[in-house]
Amino acid sequence: MTYHTSRRRLLGFASTIAMTGALIAGAYSKASTLPAGRLGADMPTFTPTHRGEPAGRRTFWSHLQLQPADAWSRLRDTFQWQGQWQNGAGHARVQQWIDEYSAKPHNIVEITERARPWLAWILERVEDRGLPGELALVPFIESSFDPEARSHFGAAGLWQIMPRTGDALGLRRSGSWDGRLDVVRSTQAALDYIEYQAEQWYQGDIELSLAAYNAGAGTVNRAKRRALASGQAGSYWDLQLPSETMDYIPKLLAISAIVSDPERYGVTLPEIEGSPAFERVPVTRTVHIGEAARLAGVPTGQLAALNPGLRSNTARPGQVRELLVPVDRAEPLLAAMRRPGPPSRNTSEIHVVQSGDTLSAIASEHAVAVADLARWNGLDSPNALQPGQQLTLSGR
Repeated sequence: MTYHTSRRRLLGFASTIAMTGALIAGAYSKASTLPAGRLGADMPTFTPTHRGEPAGRRTFWSHLQLQPADAWSRLRDTFQWQGQWQNGAGHARVQQWIDEYSAKPHNIVEITERARPWLAWILERVEDRGLPGELALVPFIESSFDPEARSHFGAAGLWQIMPRTGDALGLRRSGSWDGRLDVVRSTQAALDYIEYQAEQWYQGDIELSLAAYNAGAGTVNRAKRRALASGQAGSYWDLQLPSETMDYIPKLLAISAIVSDPERYGVTLPEIEGSPAFERVPVTRTVHIGEAARLAGVPTGQLAALNPGLRSNTARPGQVRELLVPVDRAEPLLAAMRRPGPPSRNTSEIHVVQSGDTLSAIASEHAVAVADLARWNGLDSPNALQPGQQLTLSGR
């Protein structure tokens, strides 16, 4: 039971050799990014809250108007692995996780409810690449569809991307931005990563690439060599891997099987619109998240929840490319962004140095060059910063 990519894709990295080394280094530390069994008997039953949104309140997404073509129908139409596992080597392993999941259907509902703003858009990206629709459910396994999920190993976001892997994939990080938490950027990067590893190491075998996504390419490559040496074919189902990785694809196939036939397993999936729930509005001027929410006519907490990559309350051009906005509220914000904003306050041109700040981190946070920042503030040494020191960000 394997799926192979039908084409090679140019990922746009400056150096294939450098990228390979960086991805492997990051992948070695990707294994066990979430506690073992998190999606089994111990699946989370919490509902995450976001900046500016009171706990316990029903989310904005539960009130979106539904279209006839719902996301679950579209997803089922793109599944490619469902007819294979039942009679294959993985049957018992997949069935074990179907039993685990279906024993607590309310957990599945809570996690899939959390997928509401993201599922249709992620599915479109998977469809565009001709990949199995099952991959759209990888965030179910990785993060329970919480875009702000973080593991104690350092992985973050829907796709639980490690810092070094994120750096290699071009996901910028600064004090005010984390590309691993940005659903648009991280989804594209994760799918690039999965496809790249499949072509680089596994002759297009997506199952092996998913195992490497979880455990690291080095771990999977060693296990594959051992399997081949013992006379096996070297597929995912032949390999002896860390326990979490042994369960990784069975979990994905199990939740996909339940999505394929939820009534059979006593699960009522939340209704999710079949088209993306958000639009992307370019950031063409500095805007506070509260101002953007007011202009779009949505609660601040809801706008913040759609833009988890933004780690501050202000979006600046050159630092933040775009804001995600509910699809029916994008036009007012887009029109407002085309108009000149109010003059910047002097405080927005000043950075107060905090303990642990570095000149390069401050420059990255405010989208200015390190050399300019040093020149504007008469800094001869980048190590001369002191907590409480005020730095001008404009040279004025």
